[in-house]
Amino acid sequence: MICDNLSINSSGHLCFAGYDTVGLAQKYGTPLYLMDENKIRENMREYKTAFEKYFPKGSCPEYASKAFSCKQIYRIAKEEGLNIDVVSMGEIYTAFKAGYPMENCFFHGNNKTDKEIAFAMESGVGCIVADSEEELFAIEKIAAQKGITQKILLRVTPGIDTHTHEKISTGNVDSKFGIAIDTNQAKETVGKILKLKNIDFTGFHCHIGSQIFESEPFDLASELMFRFIKDIKNTYGYTPRILNLGGGFGVRYVESDPKISFTEKIADIAEILKKQSNAFQIEIPKIAMEPGRSIVADAGLTLYSVGSVKEITGYKNYVSIDGGMTDNPRYTLYQSPYTVILASRANEKTDFCATIAGRCCEEGDVIQENVMLPKPNRNDILAVLTTGAYNYSMASNYNRVPRPPVVMLNENGDYVAVKRETLEDVCVLDI
Repeated sequence: MICDNLSINSSGHLCFAGYDTVGLAQKYGTPLYLMDENKIRENMREYKTAFEKYFPKGSCPEYASKAFSCKQIYRIAKEEGLNIDVVSMGEIYTAFKAGYPMENCFFHGNNKTDKEIAFAMESGVGCIVADSEEELFAIEKIAAQKGITQKILLRVTPGIDTHTHEKISTGNVDSKFGIAIDTNQAKETVGKILKLKNIDFTGFHCHIGSQIFESEPFDLASELMFRFIKDIKNTYGYTPRILNLGGGFGVRYVESDPKISFTEKIADIAEILKKQSNAFQIEIPKIAMEPGRSIVADAGLTLYSVGSVKEITGYKNYVSIDGGMTDNPRYTLYQSPYTVILASRANEKTDFCATIAGRCCEEGDVIQENVMLPKPNRNDILAVLTTGAYNYSMASNYNRVPRPPVVMLNENGDYVAVKRETLEDVCVLDI
């Protein structure tokens, strides 16, 4: 099994977080998102502990909301002592309604509107990550109108190729995110920030991409950032209090993905930072990172009911399920790999090769291709593993399909964190 919260019971059923997935499918229906609360907490604690051990005092991980956002995840983040990052009014509002301490919230995004900036300030968001000069001046103007001083980070692009999928690589010079270091624009912007009266300039943010397994990209990014910080100090006499290195640690979707230790990776990054600190004679600031996927991905699993099984002689086989791109669009978007298991008969020989097809009226509605399974029967339960990140958060009502519920699992039982949408919910905004 690719994750330690998976097992097979005496009935041959796949178990997740110690629970029989077939039983949960019968109880809640399908499609069904399951989330292992203990795994979420375990991942958060590993990050928090490693930050406290290896990085300067005051360093803290920020849970990246875009991976999975609902009230309960913010309650968990609050209890585990993590900061959060948000990218929309919706994520800000959800965190606020969950009782999350908003002073520990960082507001990201490449195109924050004036309305969103004002809403963030009114909600008590602690820090806004400025993504452009226009946005910076808007933050200054709105802060002045409200009579406050707003903390900001400046997002810069260091020009790093992380060798991940181009759609999840965000650190290149040619990126919609941030201000480029290579073109000297970032340096010029710093000079402008330091003249603003209603801005508390706390430091820099960079993000080199997602799903990164090796340390080399962080080594390159750290060297570029410390070189940039040294230049800024020499030119303006300014030294950042915070350096946010973004997110990026990879998770295992399939057996071929390497298994990594977050603690070991954080220790590696700490050594890299010490090396750059010594080389450039710059004190290491407080460090932030934004783990999202690596906190919730392996804490999630999605269950489906099998419908038809089509065998096209001489071509391929299709196993159709009662979900698809409406609850997991990532294969359609990125050709993302997933591990698929026939949860009803998880101990049987996998000798049937099939494409897992979704229910939507799109030829491209596919969850995974060339999957080896026991030949399924109608109403068997199919499990797709490692779906805790970017599945619920990217779900849609395409074809007017209601979104599935999110059921949390812990040692005290199973409980609904997000209700299943009803047909009435789908029409609720229609006039």
